[in-house]
Amino acid sequence: MTQNIYDDDAFFAGYSRLPRSVEGLDGAPEWPALRALLPDLRGKRVLDLGCGFGWFCRFAREQGAAAVLGLDVSDKMLARARAETSDPAVQYEHADLDSVALPDEIFDLAYSALALHYLVHLDRLVANIARALTPGGRFIFSAEHPLFTAPSRPGWMEAAGGKIWPLDRYLDEGPRVTDWLAPGVVKQHRTIATYLNLLIGAGFRIDHVEEWGPTPEQIAAHPEWAVERDRPPFLLIAATRA
Repeated sequence: MTQNIYDDDAFFAGYSRLPRSVEGLDGAPEWPALRALLPDLRGKRVLDLGCGFGWFCRFAREQGAAAVLGLDVSDKMLARARAETSDPAVQYEHADLDSVALPDEIFDLAYSALALHYLVHLDRLVANIARALTPGGRFIFSAEHPLFTAPSRPGWMEAAGGKIWPLDRYLDEGPRVTDWLAPGVVKQHRTIATYLNLLIGAGFRIDHVEEWGPTPEQIAAHPEWAVERDRPPFLLIAATRA
């Protein structure tokens, strides 16, 4: 089973104070780039994998989606999502994405924000998503960039071209343990190639790949974000089921 760190009291308290938890989608710096990948949602049946507080589920309905299903492993996250949603066309269910069974050819869009890097069996989920989408359905997701899931060793190193930040066994995939909001958070490190090849193997056409960094406009508004251009924090991918 996926580590359910979001139900840890200390982690949940810290996560609830993040800008993306307080301000919703607009509090996530990568949201404008992710939103630009979305199709017209009017009349679409939408699946949100790792829905958290339900921000995207409610956004999809505001954009005209016919029905939205949000899945999450965290009871604490789902409780808040349900408390903040009064729309009967938005439903939330408890599910471990590593083992969830999805119905065939029922969704037009599968969406996931910063959840897939927690999953042990991502290959299984990607295959399930391919079956659950209608022909031509879209799969759009963000994940923590592999440069972050292969945590760097402390300190800069000198190289011929200047300073570099050394990675820790980038090509060795598997669980990595980090302290973020709480000790002992387990993330699954995968290379960019693995993400892309899992999609290709499941029959997806890859439409867009983005290693997200803040725009000049965002840096002007938030100078502290400039460091994110040294090492992109998020990987954004859009794909279509054949």
